[in-house]
Amino acid sequence: MMNGIPPLRIGDLTAPIPIVQGGMGVGISLAGLASAVARAGGIGVISAALVGFYEGEAEFFRDPTRANIRGLKRQIALAREKAPEGIIGVNIMVALTDFEPLVQAACEAGADIIFSGAGLPLNLPELRPEGSRTKLAPIVSSPRAAKLVAQRWWKKYGCVPDAVVVEGPQAGGHLGFSVKELEAPESRLEVLVPRVIEALKPFEDRAGKAIPVIAAGGIYTGYDIYRYLHEIGASGVQMGTRFVATHECDASPAFKEAFLRAGKEDLTIIRSPVGLPGRALRGSFLRKVEAGEKRPYRCMYHCLRSCDYRKSPYCIAAALINAQRGNLEAGFVFAGANAWRVDRIVSVQELIDELLREYHQARLEREGGNP
Repeated sequence: MMNGIPPLRIGDLTAPIPIVQGGMGVGISLAGLASAVARAGGIGVISAALVGFYEGEAEFFRDPTRANIRGLKRQIALAREKAPEGIIGVNIMVALTDFEPLVQAACEAGADIIFSGAGLPLNLPELRPEGSRTKLAPIVSSPRAAKLVAQRWWKKYGCVPDAVVVEGPQAGGHLGFSVKELEAPESRLEVLVPRVIEALKPFEDRAGKAIPVIAAGGIYTGYDIYRYLHEIGASGVQMGTRFVATHECDASPAFKEAFLRAGKEDLTIIRSPVGLPGRALRGSFLRKVEAGEKRPYRCMYHCLRSCDYRKSPYCIAAALINAQRGNLEAGFVFAGANAWRVDRIVSVQELIDELLREYHQARLEREGGNP
């Protein structure tokens, strides 16, 4: 147990720090952030969403899928070069129109693990090339979804998830809950995690292997990490918001500064063009949307299966790219429920060190003895 904290074991992968950095698109977590987290001992995650846009706009618009594949492979290679001993993962949303080729590309490029949500990744195992050692981890928001995925994988492919991320309603970005469910007591992450662990036990028994459950959504401090690992039963945690406010995050300075300026009242739930609620920071762009001032001029690229740009008030891809580049007048920032607590930008290593200090303090307070 390095650093006095239990490692996160996913099959033959071992992360000394049981923290998965959330995959944040568009362009928020690329090789820069992912490699820094991996070097620090956690699991660094690259977001595959529109990753080809950063290969060059001309190439992207000529052949977006090809650009995304090339861009994803390049980001994985770059992250691996910067963190040769670290664990590099990729987040690939089921809702992406090029979900299948991106999964294959991530495996071919040697990603250690694929995290997949925004829909149920029921066919994920068949997309992994034969002989690939890439681990597969669905992201779910309920025990029912965890059971459904595990049942399908066991019945059709004879395998179970290598890990499962349970994302609660305090997460940033698109949420796997209805607006009504967001405040329901049964939707709380501390309620969901034990229920998902229980739902997966029969599949652990059938497969003869552990399925670590990773808690996500609203986890902010080392005290939170202690609670989820030792009192609620998770094997690890996933954190997104904290990693935005790091020097290595791939977003523009203006994007990060939006977190520093945000107050609690600035967090809002939006209705995304993809038909899901999402948590974001309220700014001039979203205020104009609320006032009915925004209209899409064209679909820059049909990136999400469920998005009908003809009925949407704006292009979410364009809005997120603009925000990533710092043009917040033409875009908006997804953020977790605790984004308002961010008060400074630090290095990834400084953040990990702070979280470990808080974790050890929590352990000392609850268990006594040496920290």
